[in-house]
Amino acid sequence: MKYIILFLITFTLSTNVIAQSSDIAWKTWAELEQALKEDPKPVFIYFHASWCAYCKKIKRDIFTKKNIINTLNHKFYAVEMDIETTDTITFDGVTFTNQQARTKRNGIHQLPLLLASTDNKTVTLPATLLCDSTLSIKKRIFSYYTSKTLLDLLNTPYK
Repeated sequence: MKYIILFLITFTLSTNVIAQSSDIAWKTWAELEQALKEDPKPVFIYFHASWCAYCKKIKRDIFTKKNIINTLNHKFYAVEMDIETTDTITFDGVTFTNQQARTKRNGIHQLPLLLASTDNKTVTLPATLLCDSTLSIKKRIFSYYTSKTLLDLLNTPYK
């Protein structure tokens, strides 16, 4: 009986460790702000929506690859955000909301509008941003990408 209990405890603990290391360590905006103060690193931001087929494909086919997970978890802080969230987010002393949600069916939150819009065009999904440790945007990607393409981008220096 002792051995069965010991086995179950060991199995449960090892399963939890494996599960934790097999996912990208996504941070909230508040966690990102604190982490950047304590240990500056480049930042990977992924904007998506529940209706976006390519967003789902990236999550399923790219963000599950071990080499992508390891690179993101070790070299970057990673943040993901549904562009239609109605959460109020405070970052760097500024409060961001989804003001469009009051008047539009698929209103876009202020953060993706600010960070992922270019040339007076609204956000195109999927939207991926690679930033340095000061959140200066170094690369914007507004399309599907392969794991090789993403790895090449992640291995470019973003200090």
